Amino acid sequence: MILQDLNRVRQITVIAARHGFGELAERAGLWRIVGRKEKVEVSPEAQRASTARRFRMLLNDLGPTFVKLGQVLSTRADLLPAEYIDELAMLQDHVEPITLEEVRAQIEGSLGATVESLFATIDPAPLAAASIAQVHRAVTLEGEEVVVKVQRPGIAERIDSDLGVLRSLARLLEAVVEETGVYTPTGIVDEFDRAIHEELDFINEATNIRAFLENHRERTYLKIPRVYTGLSSRTVLTLEFIRGVKLNPAELSEPERKAIAQNILDASFRQLFEDGLFHGDPHPGNLLLMEDHRLALLDFGVVGRLSRPMQETLVMLCLAVALKDSESVARILYRVGVPDARANLVGFRNDIEALLGQHLATTLGQVDTRSLLRDLLDLAVKYRIRIPKEYALLSRASVSTEGMLRSLYPEMNIIEVALPYAKELLAGRYDPMQLQGGLMRTLLRFQSMAQDLPTQLSQILLDMESGKFTVTVRADQFDKLNENLRSAAVIAFMGLCACGFIVGAFISFAPKPWMYGNVPVLGVVGIAVAAAFFGAAITWYLFGGRGLGKVRLSRFLKKPRRK
Repeated sequence: MILQDLNRVRQITVIAARHGFGELAERAGLWRIVGRKEKVEVSPEAQRASTARRFRMLLNDLGPTFVKLGQVLSTRADLLPAEYIDELAMLQDHVEPITLEEVRAQIEGSLGATVESLFATIDPAPLAAASIAQVHRAVTLEGEEVVVKVQRPGIAERIDSDLGVLRSLARLLEAVVEETGVYTPTGIVDEFDRAIHEELDFINEATNIRAFLENHRERTYLKIPRVYTGLSSRTVLTLEFIRGVKLNPAELSEPERKAIAQNILDASFRQLFEDGLFHGDPHPGNLLLMEDHRLALLDFGVVGRLSRPMQETLVMLCLAVALKDSESVARILYRVGVPDARANLVGFRNDIEALLGQHLATTLGQVDTRSLLRDLLDLAVKYRIRIPKEYALLSRASVSTEGMLRSLYPEMNIIEVALPYAKELLAGRYDPMQLQGGLMRTLLRFQSMAQDLPTQLSQILLDMESGKFTVTVRADQFDKLNENLRSAAVIAFMGLCACGFIVGAFISFAPKPWMYGNVPVLGVVGIAVAAAFFGAAITWYLFGGRGLGKVRLSRFLKKPRRK
């Protein structure tokens, strides 16, 4: 670990101790690494706060990279419990804006031309300043109003440096923290690494915007900004400027609020079940109300994608929840997830049954979808079922959308409004007249299986009769046990050979000693050969085998020893 990283670890350790995580730092050996002995007092605010709030305060004090880590984690209800998600959702960027000279230098370095040859004017005052980028209004040479999103100079290098420190800390924490979820600390850092580098590349966001623009071309109630390709790159993104105001239900009449709520709901359903591409963070700050009462959607850095099978699974999951079918809900979640170990499906089903009974005790229109989705994801984490991140992101987006709908038009019965969409989805998937319908595909699969099944069963019976039928059982634990036993057998064999050479050399050459000075040469030769056997055994144990030795070596390399 280089000196710069060591200083950063020291800073992180001290701040963590002030927020009440000193014991964890002590168990991870951080005080020993940074060479600091004095005690750090816990702040009075941290003493009164919950663990989730102290974690949020810690990330906020550690700087932009850690704030962004918290913001990414707030969209992943599959990684952390609900109380942590709620706290991290309150994290906001508080950074000083960069100067206009830095903005100009970044634009010119990224686009390869002077600012004067690209834009007619650029507003010196930023519209917004965040940890990754800063936004300015500008006018193109053709006189079109645009907004220019400029990445902060050096932010990618700083994030990569902090990621290196985070990985080192994650490995230390894995040595002392008992795993309670389906992701290890290093797994969480890897997820953050992927997410932050996607956000750092503005080409990804431009691609998302073009896809949304194409999908919503026929939906006249929604406005998507246009991308200026010639004025955009990996670190600069130029978009059409949209005039509008933030949604404020208090300033709208009841018919206006109802119409806007219906448009938001329609756009959400179309994104999920037609486009397979949905906005991952549809909070009120990313929606503008234009003068003609159209909605403008902004900020496409976080989006989710659903494949056709995922869409069909989502439809079946919604139906199973509506019908209070706990068995189907459990099996669907188990099937779409990746169990970290063999899950207790009976217990999972029983907990889901109790959960549905709690949330669906009233009519569907009165269901608190936010709490239901959160509790379902918490159950998946409890049973160590790793839900794909698309579903976790969808849960966050659904919660935000429902919150906006309830603030705009609390009287709206979402189930009644959604019923026509559900009928349309079911008709499209199970219409026998459509070759792309789900029912037709299911029937074709059953037909193929019915035709192949007799032949396959006959082949199995013939193989059993002729003695060709074998069953191979594989398990990781059995494989490791087999490798360990083989390692022990080889080491024991080489050890016996080594002992045999030592004893045999002294017995065989004792009557006829071949002395060089006072040293029996043949005896020394026997010992040397025995040492060679023993050295070969140790070398194979550590580096050549796949058994216990290699496992121990990998653990030694990956996890620092604890004292």
